[in-house]
Amino acid sequence: MQEVLQYLKKHGQRLDSEIAADTGIPLAQVRRDISALSALGEITTCSVTRFNGDERFEGTQCRPASFIPPKSPGRKPGAQVKVAA
Repeated sequence: MQEVLQYLKKHGQRLDSEIAADTGIPLAQVRRDISALSALGEITTCSVTRFNGDERFEGTQCRPASFIPPKSPGRKPGAQVKVAA
């Protein structure tokens, strides 16, 4: 379960099938872990239906709950520049 949570914190929002493929954990186990993490409030999930041509694909998309990545270094647009007097 912690492996799935750490994966999501590192890679951000992903589908359950992507998590299974990248971590090597079986899809059924990933779905159980996602359900448990969602019940604990660690992640946020939603059902997704995608189409690739005529092929329909259903999955669960999830991301860490209340996770805000740190700001990147450097100047930000619209930032006030302090002028030395």
